[in-house]
Amino acid sequence: MYNLQQKQTLPVQRETLWDFVSVPQNLNQITPPDMAFKIIGDLPGKIYPGSLLEYRVKIPLLGWTPWLTEIKYVDDGFSFMDEQRVGPYKLWLHSHRLEDVEGGTQMTDEIKYQIPFGPIGRIAHFLFVRNTLQKIFDYRRRKLAEIFG
Repeated sequence: MYNLQQKQTLPVQRETLWDFVSVPQNLNQITPPDMAFKIIGDLPGKIYPGSLLEYRVKIPLLGWTPWLTEIKYVDDGFSFMDEQRVGPYKLWLHSHRLEDVEGGTQMTDEIKYQIPFGPIGRIAHFLFVRNTLQKIFDYRRRKLAEIFG
């Protein structure tokens, strides 16, 4: 099991940031263009427990990959967690937490994930998966700073 965590403080009220992160369509704005992120089907206006989000992403060496996530829980205004149902990972749990702090809102993303394919997956993680995920979240950090900075 691997873990990736990122914290970012943005100079906005928690409710304002929640209104952005709880709308699935906004993923387009904070996903790197080279992932060729594409939403499939209809998405809810706001997330709710049990909502399914379907999209495709372009992953190096794998090409176009379907990805289906389920919103597992929502603490409205504060946090939610999505879990991959179909996609490139053996396990993917992504929690999003917002907390009021001095100067704005601290957003914490934490991902717990496993790579399929045993030893080959571990090698792939070492060679490029971890770095790719870090680049995605670095991009997300920059875009959120642009939007809310």
